Amino acid sequence: MATEGGAPAALLMDRIYRRQRHLYDATRKHYLLGRDRLIAELDPPAGGTVLEIGCGTGRNLVAAAKAYPHASLCGLDISALMLETAASGIGRAGLAERVRLARADAACFDPEVLFARPAFDRVFFSYSLSMIPEWRAAIDAALAAVAPGGRLHLVDFGRQKGLPPPFRALLYAWLRRFHVAPNAAHEQALRAAAAALGAHCACRSLYRGYSWSAIVTLPGPGA
Repeated sequence: MATEGGAPAALLMDRIYRRQRHLYDATRKHYLLGRDRLIAELDPPAGGTVLEIGCGTGRNLVAAAKAYPHASLCGLDISALMLETAASGIGRAGLAERVRLARADAACFDPEVLFARPAFDRVFFSYSLSMIPEWRAAIDAALAAVAPGGRLHLVDFGRQKGLPPPFRALLYAWLRRFHVAPNAAHEQALRAAAAALGAHCACRSLYRGYSWSAIVTLPGPGA
């Protein structure tokens, strides 16, 4: 497993998920909405490559590998313990030959060093951008890892303006326990970064603002 990452953030994530990782998928499936929709929209080309940034337990990588048996998949995370859990789950699914993992900081990583690939056809964040302190740098790093003509996909917590204030307050209090910080500036920054690259950015609100998703399509080769 390749390694490239920042120690303080890695230690924090390991501390938070030392025990939670064993229950993560069972407890999060009820409120990490939109993940399966994101996977269904990836649709990588035949023989394509897919990278998940902040892959956690590997749940999404396993689902994507099963949905796209022709694709090669990679995942990076800053938590060594989460990657340990991911590797175990990927192995149980019989996908160890198709899914590669690496420990790295989402805000500063080199896909060539980690995976011997300069870029990927599809790159995605699934409820991970809101956990990254240097999230602007993570957006830039993710877009830099998308091949010409490829796409960046994202789903994360929204600002939930269409939901009752008490529900929003309770959810935000819960999320803060895990250093999750939904931020309206995420969408604005993503749109700006896409525009700077001449890319098309399509964002949408999901479930009355509970979450939001985005697809950024980069210009093709020679464009």
